[in-house]
Amino acid sequence: MGEKHLIVSGLELWQWRNAATQAAIATDVPRTEVDWLLQEVAGLDRLALRLESFKNWPQIQMQLPLIELDRLWQRRLNERLPVQYIAKATPWRQFKIAVSNAVLIPRPETECLIDLAVASAGNASGHWADLGTGSGAIAIGLADILPNATIHAVDRSVEALAIAQANAQNLGFADRIRFYQGSWWEPLTFLKGQFSGMVSNPPYIPTSTLPSLQPEVVNHEPHLALDGGADGLDCIRHLIEISPSYLQPGGVWLIEMMTGQANTVRELLQNQGSYCNIQIHSDLAGIERFALAYKS
Repeated sequence: MGEKHLIVSGLELWQWRNAATQAAIATDVPRTEVDWLLQEVAGLDRLALRLESFKNWPQIQMQLPLIELDRLWQRRLNERLPVQYIAKATPWRQFKIAVSNAVLIPRPETECLIDLAVASAGNASGHWADLGTGSGAIAIGLADILPNATIHAVDRSVEALAIAQANAQNLGFADRIRFYQGSWWEPLTFLKGQFSGMVSNPPYIPTSTLPSLQPEVVNHEPHLALDGGADGLDCIRHLIEISPSYLQPGGVWLIEMMTGQANTVRELLQNQGSYCNIQIHSDLAGIERFALAYKS
């Protein structure tokens, strides 16, 4: 497809935006998504969109042809394709993280994991693990806020790792993050007992509730990153059981979980016997979403 397919007139784009906004309202999709998408794929800024000044521009360079943008927008409306997968990116902390349907879209609430990690880090250097890295967002957040640490990012999915590595490269963290394909701690046995901290946003949705999630999530995001087994706690149980042999004394154990899981997770950590100073933290909406503990 030649370059000329990527040039549209301001008027064409203005007309498309009006039609797309009307369709969003009619199908109960947030109309703000139209402008966010145009910022991403047409490089328009908020002011140009608000004043509609771009309407008079003779040509606008697009990242994809208008016909393709429209096809994807129809999928957003009809199939509930997440807008982040259309733009192939999402804002997260101060970064723009590339995403595809091979990875979970990083959520705003997960940003709190990074703040909790830095607040809890007695040893902000040494080795830190991001288990189930997906897009690489958590690993990048850790590398950014713990400049003296080496981050080890693990994922089972080869496709996810490719995206995570590209994100680390593009955002300037390639030399600080090491990537491994495998399950949880398995690729990191050579550093057993040496980790200052571990952070994970594991799959935590009970299998039976998956179908009731928003269609954007259940129909388009990878189930490998969502399905936590019968009670949603399979992966979390595994991380509670296995992590003590990888963490050094005082090492940080930190995960994200689902509303309603806090009491069970606290109990599992207590019963395991290798953790102390177990804490539950809420996200900005007041939901108990994070569990933090230290290796005794």
